[in-house]
Amino acid sequence: MNDKRADTVEWDAILEHLAMLRRSEQGQPAAREPGTDDPGGGRSQVEAIYLPLVQTRKLVIAQLGQTLDGRIATHSGHSHFVTGPEDIEHLHRLRALVDAVVVGAGTVISDDPQLTVRHVRGDNPVRVVLDPSGRVPSDRKMFQDGAAPTLWLQSRRAKPPVASGTVEVLQMDEAVAGGGFHPAAVLERLAARDLTRVLVEGGGLTVSRFLAAGVLDRLHLTVAPLLLGSGRPSVTLDPVHTLHEALRPQCRHFALGPDILFDLCLRP
Repeated sequence: MNDKRADTVEWDAILEHLAMLRRSEQGQPAAREPGTDDPGGGRSQVEAIYLPLVQTRKLVIAQLGQTLDGRIATHSGHSHFVTGPEDIEHLHRLRALVDAVVVGAGTVISDDPQLTVRHVRGDNPVRVVLDPSGRVPSDRKMFQDGAAPTLWLQSRRAKPPVASGTVEVLQMDEAVAGGGFHPAAVLERLAARDLTRVLVEGGGLTVSRFLAAGVLDRLHLTVAPLLLGSGRPSVTLDPVHTLHEALRPQCRHFALGPDILFDLCLRP
């Protein structure tokens, strides 16, 4: 069996694990034990990366693709594509394994993403846009294509747009006036709709807020052999005075073509 065919078979098995996990929540037969985080034991890379993500019905994972010097885009916002096709496929696999994918307003304005599963087999997640001030134009693809249910989260200070089709506008209170939504409040709002497996896809500011709030279970950070020297930063957290204060999560790494995926486990 060639590598591509083997990857497809293994991916289908992972989707079946997830389907069994979801059925177990409904009182149907429980999922089989999908394995451990140990990338050894003869497991393929597909199994090693994704089996740990289908062990629990609740998951909050973030992902970013960055350069060696920690940039996710140029100063003008050009980011297609920092990482290679193997990482794009990885991103689509993450989308297929979650109930909802979350992005900030800046990502929607700059990239106009579809947030759908196209490069691998799997279902589209619910798309969630965090747009407290209501600045995202209503002509973005995800508001027009009808490909998946879309939640447009705005604060009460925004002028609500006219929702149509698969788009639903929800109002939320901001953590502080003009300060955006608290990540935990966003996750609670999604959990109330049984959306408990969540991918925070971007951009850097949104991922950083979820990381700083301590609500992420994992962070997938893919680093491309590319130097920009300037541009939009990846993760941005409050300054620390010593290295002892830095985050040192448990880490695994995998080659995705010329890129390196760092799988950071943020919870014990």
